[in-house]
Formats: sequence, structure tokens, C-alpha cells
Amino acid sequence: MTELRAIPTCEGCPIRLNAVCADCGRDELAALEAAKSYRRLPAGATLVEEGEIPSHFSSIVSGSATVTKTLKDGRRQYVGILLPSDYIGRPGRHASLYEVRTLAETLLCQFERGAFERLLDEVPRLAPRLIEMTFDELDAARELAVVLGRKTARERVASLLVSLARRSAKLRRPLSEADAPLTLHLPLSRGQIADHLGLTIETASRQMAALKKDGVIGGTTRDIAIPNFRRLLLEAGSEGNPPPGYR
Repeated sequence: MTELRAIPTCEGCPIRLNAVCADCGRDELAALEAAKSYRRLPAGATLVEEGEIPSHFSSIVSGSATVTKTLKDGRRQYVGILLPSDYIGRPGRHASLYEVRTLAETLLCQFERGAFERLLDEVPRLAPRLIEMTFDELDAARELAVVLGRKTARERVASLLVSLARRSAKLRRPLSEADAPLTLHLPLSRGQIADHLGLTIETASRQMAALKKDGVIGGTTRDIAIPNFRRLLLEAGSEGNPPPGYR
């Protein structure tokens, strides 16, 4: 995966067409430019703690993160994967219900909480886009419920790869349900895949190996080659165009 070392301007930002500012015009971008700041964090850093009142709202420019929920007995459930253009924070909500932790070195475009809430009134196209992204997350949560509740272990792993491939490709080009090959950098370890999908690490590893043996995927442990996306869709038990990839 190519690392983004330089700090981008709004006009040259790699997530410009997919982030919360996607629908903003030049004057609106200028208002955002004046209010934003950047923060770079190493892998394994905590962006938001569960129960914390975040001081900033952020978009991921490069890198990745997980969203987790910890139960009283210490068990942890992965409930989301955040990739470039994903938004972190909820205006109007005080405490975070989840922990957000980086998977890789991550660059954030961030806004001070109060300043962003004021921008929602001052930048007309910001709030509708935020609502649209929130609905996408709702669809993603429903899709995850189907994956965890009804799909086999093989289908769960394939569904995760489909979701990540769609979201990764969206930043580069529109993704059709075609036979064209794709490449995917997998941000999760086998253990994290298992936790996210409600599997044991042995089962997750076995299903990844089986998909590779059957020619559905190739490549290395983290850099996955998908020779035929339609075939991966079939392995995931997907038909047509399901909702946006779950987080």
C-alpha cells in the first residue's frame, strides 16, 4: 500500500470525492480548509476511547482503524473497519459508544468539535452528506447482521473481502461487478478477521487458505489478488448489488 507522506490541500486530497466534504463547492472548501488540522498517528494508537467525549471529529486520509466494543467481562467485538474517507465522530452526541484504534500509520483530517458543529450551519452541503454517510453505515450494520447470522464461515470471509475490495476500489475508480482482476491490501490480521466475523482464528485461517487453494484469491497474506470479482461475489453468497460494504 502506498503511504501518503505529504499533507494534501483540500483540492488535491485523495479522499476528496468520497469524504464528508464530497459535495462541497470551492467557497465551502475554503471554510473547511481554514478550520481543519492534520494529525498523524502510528499503528496501534487509540483515536477515541469508549465513553470518551471526543475533542475532534475526523476523516481518515490514509491508513485504517478498527471500531470495537468491549463487554463487561473483557471480551471485545470488532464492529467496524475504517478506511480512507471514513468519518469518525457524531455531532450532537457527547460520549463515544465505541473505541477506535489505528491498524496502520494513519493520517487524519480533523476539526475541533465546536468548530465543526458550527460549520454544519455555515456550510450547507456538509450536513446532507454526513446524513448520507450515516445511512450508509446503517446499511453496513444490517449487512453485517446478515453475514454473522446466516452465512457460513467461508461466506463470511468472502463477504469481508468483497466489502473491503469495493471500498478500496471506490477510491481509485468505479467498481463494476465485472470479471476484471482486483488487488486488495488487507488491513486486518487473521486474528482480527476472526474477531470481526465471529470465528476462531483457526477457522478464519483455514477459510482464507481454502479460497486461495481454489483460485478464488491469490497473492500474499496482506496483499490479496482477486482474479475474478464475480466469482468472489458468488463465494460470498451475494447477488446483484448489495448495500455498501459493512464496517
